[in-house]
Amino acid sequence: MPTALGRTATSVAALTAAFGLFTTATGNADAFVPLPDGTETGPGLTITRTAESALVSPSMAANGAGRVTWVSGTVTADVTHTPVVTEPGPYSTPENMPGTNNSSTHGVSQLNTGYIVGCQVSIGDRAFSLGASASVSTTQIGVSGSAGIQIGPGEVRFVQIGIKDIPAPGTYTLGYRDYEMEIQGCGGYAQARSYTVVEIIGDHYSKTTLYGAPFSIG
Repeated sequence: MPTALGRTATSVAALTAAFGLFTTATGNADAFVPLPDGTETGPGLTITRTAESALVSPSMAANGAGRVTWVSGTVTADVTHTPVVTEPGPYSTPENMPGTNNSSTHGVSQLNTGYIVGCQVSIGDRAFSLGASASVSTTQIGVSGSAGIQIGPGEVRFVQIGIKDIPAPGTYTLGYRDYEMEIQGCGGYAQARSYTVVEIIGDHYSKTTLYGAPFSIG
């Protein structure tokens, strides 16, 4: 199977149309989508995404409003500056901290990765990088293993695949293979794109986000 690749958000909008044409499944055939590598730098860290791919299929429900994608990839955070933490504090979830873009700060720096899924919504715009749009209903869900996503026109879902604490400087990696996302309720086109967020706590708080290339889910 071809090597799959990830991509940073920088200049990714120019590739959206090409990927949309390439990745659309025809009939009942599966469509394998290789995605380009990506890198994003922030204060004291570098995020990379490699070996990213998606396999898109019609939903077994065969209702015309469903489709399934299996996603794979590896994300790595090379962190040179972060406070050393021996006992992380209590979780403060995104619901309690608007604007954290599906990440979670709980007294320790953290690596967080997943996918943004939209129904009849363009998620390829840099303007969407803050994680929400005034004209789009945005809902965050946390999942593990696989995700069943109910989504309607104009809606967006965040699907969290994994998190890893960063208690000290070092290299931290999250890998996933054939993570299943089943989308139901979207009668029009659907798109998805990966995200990876690294939050660094301390006196000089920072949040760095790496986005992957948007791809069609049919």
